[in-house]
Amino acid sequence: MGSSHSSLCLTLAPPQSTPLFFPSKPFTKFPTPIHRNPSKPTIMAQSSLPTSSLPTSSFSPLKSKSSDLQSVGGGLGFEIHAIEEDVVEKMVYDALVWCSLNGLLVGDRAVQRSGTLPGVGIVHAPFSLLPMSFPASRWKQACELAPIFNELFDRVSLDAKFLQDSLSRTKKVDEFTSRLLDIHSKMIEINKIEEIRLGLHRSDYMLDVQTNQLLQVEFNTISSSFPGLSCLVSKLHRNLLHHYGSPLGLDHSKVPENAAVDKFAEVLAKAWTEYNNPRAVVLFVVQPEERNMYDQHWLSTILREKYPFYALYKKIYVVTNTHGISTIRRTLAELDALAELLPDGTLTVNGETVAIVYFRAGYTPADYPSEAEWKARLLIEQSSAVKCPSVAYHLAGTKKIQQELAKPGVLERFVDDKNDVEKLRKCFTGLWSLDNSDVVAHAIEKPDLYVMKPQREGGGNNIYGDDVRETLLRLSKEQSEEVAAYILMQRIFPIVFPAFLIRDGMCHKDHALSELGVYGAYLRNKVNVIANEQCGYLMRTKVSSSNEGGVAAGFAVLDSLYLT
Repeated sequence: MGSSHSSLCLTLAPPQSTPLFFPSKPFTKFPTPIHRNPSKPTIMAQSSLPTSSLPTSSFSPLKSKSSDLQSVGGGLGFEIHAIEEDVVEKMVYDALVWCSLNGLLVGDRAVQRSGTLPGVGIVHAPFSLLPMSFPASRWKQACELAPIFNELFDRVSLDAKFLQDSLSRTKKVDEFTSRLLDIHSKMIEINKIEEIRLGLHRSDYMLDVQTNQLLQVEFNTISSSFPGLSCLVSKLHRNLLHHYGSPLGLDHSKVPENAAVDKFAEVLAKAWTEYNNPRAVVLFVVQPEERNMYDQHWLSTILREKYPFYALYKKIYVVTNTHGISTIRRTLAELDALAELLPDGTLTVNGETVAIVYFRAGYTPADYPSEAEWKARLLIEQSSAVKCPSVAYHLAGTKKIQQELAKPGVLERFVDDKNDVEKLRKCFTGLWSLDNSDVVAHAIEKPDLYVMKPQREGGGNNIYGDDVRETLLRLSKEQSEEVAAYILMQRIFPIVFPAFLIRDGMCHKDHALSELGVYGAYLRNKVNVIANEQCGYLMRTKVSSSNEGGVAAGFAVLDSLYLT
């Protein structure tokens, strides 16, 4: 997904002699500076939000011992306010150098061509200076859930009736979901079977401070971003703690290795092999301006450099693929003009056969400004190319399906193992349709305990606080069918902790909270499951006063784990 960043203003000089950075444009999501010493980095003020003011949810799915709350992530075992400012200055300087040399980069919004031309207008990706403390037991739980969720959503995607029925009311009031369902219906009509099914997923969680439970925020089946950059943040933190960890009492080995981009590339390569054409390419469907292109280019580069002989995987072709797996990047509008569907179902772009269509766009209505984009999406779906995701996978990842799966007895429709059902339910938070009058009444009375979610991806779409009450009252007064466009979710209250957040070369100290995303990959050819595994993680940290949490949308920074 695209990134939003203002200009980096950094003087590359020894930290002892000159300022590290100058805040020419304070980042609006963070508070303004409380001081500025020309020989020191600008440290931003803490927010005044007290953790004790967090409301209590009466819908907590599980209860835990109060003593267990001491193990919830947040603090790293020391008071970050006690870290000397000159130490912070050195760490920030070293971190910015590391980012520049190792590719932890995004496009700079202030530079016009930064989203279209690689190497133009580059700035470091926003990141947390120190990793977030996280209980090792909860990390293990999240990893163990990944293959179970992978299998669940594959089975959901195969149940066309469940998808169509569950989203039938939403279709009437949500044009975007309606168009996706129309494509899905056309595939049903022509009996289109996806023999090779590929999912590159991410399941997002928060640690609830009230219950000390790992609770799922959502499950992403399309454009699960940051597998490339998240790996680099883990390496950055291990590097910083290797040099600064001893005086801080931190062990760099407690930052877990993160192989997300390598794992995603490996499963993409296996899917490419299953397609069985060594001359075929992997198509990245991208947005017209993509400032997060370097996250995607990491994946392309590994496919090209690590898998030059993968065509011999099945020992079918005599010709050895010595050039690696080629990738091409096109927008949906470009595909409408350049893509062609051959009589045998082969998808070509400018004459090149496409083995895999990997969507890093197409998840939001903004990606379909005209009929051309919808025509391209339909053409792709009709083809024999492996889709990541197919339209069925895309629909399976909607908020409404997440809410339907939380209903009693629904998981059993797709999951045979009772232990797996229990593991899944344990991480579910409260999820309801707006047909539940008791829950709606409670949400109007105590809106801070709920989040209203539409069927959207990409950040910046959810409704919080008083806006929940106002929206519910309006929908109730109007007796509007629009209620089917939303679900209500129990709001999760994670622990709030002090953190150093780095964006545009400026260091901000603030109260923050984090969200863990665990990547998963699933690949199946007919009855043969080729891959079903956990594939690394994404940690995102944001100021606690911000409701939304997208890095690309400008609300959060990249982070990593420190296991305790």
